[in-house]
Amino acid sequence: MKFSTLTKALTGGIALSAILTGAALADPAVIYDLGGKFDKSFNEAAYNGAEAWKAATGGNFLDLELQNDAQREQALRRFAGQGANPIVMAGFSWTAALTAVASEFPDTNFVVIDTVVDAPNVQSILFDEHTGSFLVGVLAAMKSETGTVGFVGGMDVPLIHKFYCGYAQGAKAVNPDIKLIENYTGTTPAAWNDPVTAGELAKAAVDAGADVVYAAAGGSGLGVLQAMKDAGKFSIGVDSNQNYLQPGSVLTSMLKRVDVAVQNALTEAADDATFKPGLTVLGLANDGVGYAVDEYNEALITPEMTAAAEDYKAKIIAGDVEVHDYTTDSTCPL
Repeated sequence: MKFSTLTKALTGGIALSAILTGAALADPAVIYDLGGKFDKSFNEAAYNGAEAWKAATGGNFLDLELQNDAQREQALRRFAGQGANPIVMAGFSWTAALTAVASEFPDTNFVVIDTVVDAPNVQSILFDEHTGSFLVGVLAAMKSETGTVGFVGGMDVPLIHKFYCGYAQGAKAVNPDIKLIENYTGTTPAAWNDPVTAGELAKAAVDAGADVVYAAAGGSGLGVLQAMKDAGKFSIGVDSNQNYLQPGSVLTSMLKRVDVAVQNALTEAADDATFKPGLTVLGLANDGVGYAVDEYNEALITPEMTAAAEDYKAKIIAGDVEVHDYTTDSTCPL
């Protein structure tokens, strides 16, 4: 397979011919996960972070949308072999490829989001998605008039269960008797780009009584937002601020600041003196996660809802409320 099949989205002023002919690349690279760069969610947050870095520094970057899992190692080797540095990857599915490639390029700094690779030239960035999801669970339960809320996840994997478990815990903190409806769009990477199935799951949740549904499904989540708008109910977006996509229907969005992580990575990992190998965790205390309130949803969030969410936020940061992390203990104690 020629590398040209991998270059659906190369930006930053570096010609494709530079990669194909072996010309040196001095710029950093960002490689998105499956689901598309403009998924309005996780991948797009990574892209926005790279664009923010570009605007702040005047620098250029290469970026790449994967078409399938088999391209991961090839993409890493090609970029690293041509001198791109640092190389930032978005998504938990990079573990095996990065583990195989990092040692081959000890002078290249790699940054990976949502998984951990133990190597001296790798920074691994994780987020406390469960704590941010707890807060939107609080808001969902307070908004619900039916006593039933839903969750539509993307790929059925522990990371997305981490979102669900935090959401469910937050909802039950407000209403111990609340009913939760949990579904996932699939078990393969195609689950991130299936808004039709996600919308159908949201409709089924509405039919079962849910009036708020949280979508943690990447690009598939757009189907949830549309279905809840059509039903006259509320959705909750994820990763990026999705409030604007269906104004008046998106209750809030659970923010996962992948954009900030990428922007910081492109700045810090470009210099060995500021590069931080090892594990970095972003959570409520450093605004790595949170919930969005803006002109598109502020009328939906009452002062009482804000007060409750902020109170729980403070208690979580202080350690007075512990939110279960499904990725460290695969049970959800509800």
